[in-house]
Amino acid sequence: MNWLPTPDEWAVLILSLQVSLVAVGAMLPIAFGLSWLLARRRFPGRLLVEALVYLPLVVPPVVTGWLLLILCGANGPIGRWLADWFGITLLFRWTGAALAAAIMAMPLMVRAMRLSIEAIDRRLEDAARTLGASPWRLFWTISLPLALPGVLAGTMLGFARSIGEFGATITFVSDIPGETRTLPIAIYAALQVPGGEAMVSRFAIISVLLSLAALLLSELLARRFTHGRVVHVL
Repeated sequence: MNWLPTPDEWAVLILSLQVSLVAVGAMLPIAFGLSWLLARRRFPGRLLVEALVYLPLVVPPVVTGWLLLILCGANGPIGRWLADWFGITLLFRWTGAALAAAIMAMPLMVRAMRLSIEAIDRRLEDAARTLGASPWRLFWTISLPLALPGVLAGTMLGFARSIGEFGATITFVSDIPGETRTLPIAIYAALQVPGGEAMVSRFAIISVLLSLAALLLSELLARRFTHGRVVHVL
């Protein structure tokens, strides 16, 4: 069996990395903002916001894709607005695949980041305030550096989740070679073709290695964060 990917398979891999990197990059500031909001603020409807953030973890991914299709499709309110005002089309495009991956990755990213923000020693922030630090200086020099390992860990978890995203993506943007065919969709398509076992094996190995690397890096960052907190407390 030839274990080297063909040019078409390299194209699938590159597209998958592109989709995942764009998804995580676009979701990163949103996930961090939601994490900060849930960790530091008490407001009416907070429980509902929290439930909506974690909802993609528990509903079938196909349902998430269907909702994206309704909202961001050609006739959906968001899709029509994006097309009319910005000329952006998400349906049947790789950008739509990135959106689906971002939505599915969001809960894991928010969870990891929120835990890191909640673990910040508020006494350090209080001390900085008494020394005259402005809110922005306090955030950039104390709060963010302390939360950074958790933010990076959440980013890696989001990347691992987006690499493996299938249900929401194929429901929202379908399977279009060269446009929306990411690794999981390519594996599914190869399973439908007689003699596609070699392609499935190559794609499966690549998917496992990418996801495993992201998970290991996430765990290393999380352990570093936990160790740093323990040292600080001691």
